[in-house]
Amino acid sequence: MKLTLRQLDIFRAIAQLGSTTKASAALALSQSATSAALHELEGALGIRLFDRVGKRLVLNDNGRTLLPKAIRLLEAALDIERGFQTEACARLRVGCSTTIGNYIMPLLMQHMAERAGGTQIDVILGNSTEIARQAAQLSIDVGLVEGPSHQPTLAVQPWCEDELIIVAAADDPLAHKGRLSLSDLQDARWLVREEGSGTAEEVQRWLFPHLGAWRNARQIGSSEAIKRMVSAGVGISCLSYWVVGDLIAEGSLVSLNHVIPEHKRQLHAVYHRDKFISRSLETFFSVTKDFASANDR
Repeated sequence: MKLTLRQLDIFRAIAQLGSTTKASAALALSQSATSAALHELEGALGIRLFDRVGKRLVLNDNGRTLLPKAIRLLEAALDIERGFQTEACARLRVGCSTTIGNYIMPLLMQHMAERAGGTQIDVILGNSTEIARQAAQLSIDVGLVEGPSHQPTLAVQPWCEDELIIVAAADDPLAHKGRLSLSDLQDARWLVREEGSGTAEEVQRWLFPHLGAWRNARQIGSSEAIKRMVSAGVGISCLSYWVVGDLIAEGSLVSLNHVIPEHKRQLHAVYHRDKFISRSLETFFSVTKDFASANDR
């Protein structure tokens, strides 16, 4: 066999980091050894895997085809090694859109600790678009996102439902107006998530058919910031119940009564179609499924 796991590991590092210099540092190798391994791999396959763009190495079509296959082989080899070691060696990289990462992932990690206490979990936060991109690049094991993913290389699994609600400060005039009309909501001051956010995409899909595009809206890059601003009377918003449930319980926020039918959205787990499903990742999927069953709203 011409190929070696070492060559594939170096190829993966270069692909993910963009240069032999960064890959060398990450792998604790000399740059000459890293470059030589890439040259050996390209020679064994008889193809070029990167385009040289200035000082950067950018995957070409050949490289993009090889990358998921190489990562799958490397992860399978790592799983074999760990099969003869303790579970303390298991590690997962889980990407989360911000709402899930801030409000649901801490609970999932608690359940994961009870089920597989030796598994180490690194949590990467970003909006849904960014997390889907990282899953497609195989830089994370799995992503938990609020909106549907449109990346063709990703497997998408629904795993939990979440309710979106329109909220205002307890002393906001709209909170005491009774059942709000479409006109009331159209004229309100809205605080909304930024473009690329799964929450923003889903809110628009739900509300725009009834209200049209925003007349008076400010974009805020954090659901936590939005709910604090709403409770301070800056405006109203539409957010996940997971985000606002605590302030509703303490009485500083209220769920508005309005004419628009209620809406639940589907949360999704996304991962590359060629992703190797390790035992720790199987356990994580089981934890998410059990969590969804226990918290069905």
